[in-house]
Amino acid sequence: EKNFLNISGEKFSGKTHLTNIFLKKFNGIRIESNLLNDEHLKEIKPYQNVVLENLNLDVNEKLVYSLFNLIDLDNKFLIITSSEPITEVKFKLEDLKSRTKNCLLAKIENPDDELMFALILKNLSDRQITLDKKLIDFIIKRVERSYGKIFEFIYKIDKISLKKKKSIDFKIINEALEK
Repeated sequence: EKNFLNISGEKFSGKTHLTNIFLKKFNGIRIESNLLNDEHLKEIKPYQNVVLENLNLDVNEKLVYSLFNLIDLDNKFLIITSSEPITEVKFKLEDLKSRTKNCLLAKIENPDDELMFALILKNLSDRQITLDKKLIDFIIKRVERSYGKIFEFIYKIDKISLKKKKSIDFKIINEALEK
């Protein structure tokens, strides 16, 4: 019976989206990990589910350890999001380190071609831009395979095209790739 789930993945990979769905369905509370304080440990009492967002080395390790113990004691459920798997975070507190070994690990991998295509399409349509499939394929082959980079890249080509008052073409894409 594991009470701890760690969802890891880079920025924009959808971790918060997943925890939002979870918290809508189940009664729970969300805590930003670098804001975690003693008050939170009291606040979680009525909740069965706790989400600890963005766990990194910027946290009060003793408090995170206490949170783990409370969750265990009251048989609650904890979801921790982080950019790297929690077992790879270099905590100083040995007790906390050993606690992280009790987590179920779920890693959101970087997108494959099909997902890249869908993400680029979505990011473009959010900005009311349509692009030829050839151009999208060209971008997929050249842009870094990461949710954040796709997001940044679409922002860049949109900005360049607005500045030049020209629609997005190979030239604009290449310019954005060079920046």
